[in-house]
Amino acid sequence: MKKTRGFTLAEVLITLAIIGIVAAITLPSLLVNVNEKAWDAQKKALHARLAQAIGQMNTLGGYGTYTEDEEGTATEDTAAESFILDALSKVYKINNVCGADKLSSCGIPSKITTLDAVSEINFPSKMSELNEKLLNGGHETGEEGDIANTKAAAFETVNGESIAVFYNPLCSSDATVNHYVQNKMCVNFVYDLNGSEGPNQVGKDVGFITAFYNKNPVVVAPVPYNKDYSAMVPQYTEDAGTLDAPAVCKTMGEDLRLPNRDELASLFVNAPFINLGESTIFYWSSSVVSLGINGLAWHQSFNAGHRARNTRSKSTGYVRCIRN
Repeated sequence: MKKTRGFTLAEVLITLAIIGIVAAITLPSLLVNVNEKAWDAQKKALHARLAQAIGQMNTLGGYGTYTEDEEGTATEDTAAESFILDALSKVYKINNVCGADKLSSCGIPSKITTLDAVSEINFPSKMSELNEKLLNGGHETGEEGDIANTKAAAFETVNGESIAVFYNPLCSSDATVNHYVQNKMCVNFVYDLNGSEGPNQVGKDVGFITAFYNKNPVVVAPVPYNKDYSAMVPQYTEDAGTLDAPAVCKTMGEDLRLPNRDELASLFVNAPFINLGESTIFYWSSSVVSLGINGLAWHQSFNAGHRARNTRSKSTGYVRCIRN
């Protein structure tokens, strides 16, 4: 009778060790992929809910009180908290509200990691800390209003997200062609999908949603790609063999696209989170005003916040892509 040979204990132990090593190598990356897919779905759902809520408001401007003395120091500032309590909570279910000195009580982390995973920065507690260029960018004043250096406030959602609110009670409607985006920004939400629990990194569990224009608001939630296209390009050319701005994003990844003008404005508002912003060279948006070789498209400066329409084929600019 033929005898069969089994595995020895040593062979079994070696096999289990190999399986353990392979699992240790592959499981972390698999878990990261699972987390990122879950975060992507949660981001889209959060954007949809906030956009729907803001769409139900009659106005985004004018909530709370913000006053400054002659030196520009705020003497009274209830704007962001009032916006949450008197406006947002009427159309959006909120669990908890926290002032600027207690953001952590709403799960806001004290520090976050930027998109490139290189820098760790303090979480901003007022508008000028969100982006100092919002206050010194030379934006218009007068009938359209200015931007207020308001303190942040925060709230928690029923789904467990922690959201900081940077609110401009002086925001205007979109009335000019060549203008700065600062006073068009009404509300900027910076969220952490799982509160202070890690990784607290932009592009993963941390992101932003921005509402522009007091009347008929536009709510955008761009998810930036962590790389600029290294060369300047025109927005459009007649030469099919030449890369134009929209096509650049497709060459960098099939899931990428050029942001529209309001998405690009949101990237400017949140530039410190994604390490954008010192160049006076502009970035192209996908928002086209007119077609043809002499047509116009919107661009955005990250130096001071100015955006305007530029000739699509005769000007060159940088490209920053966002994810679909």
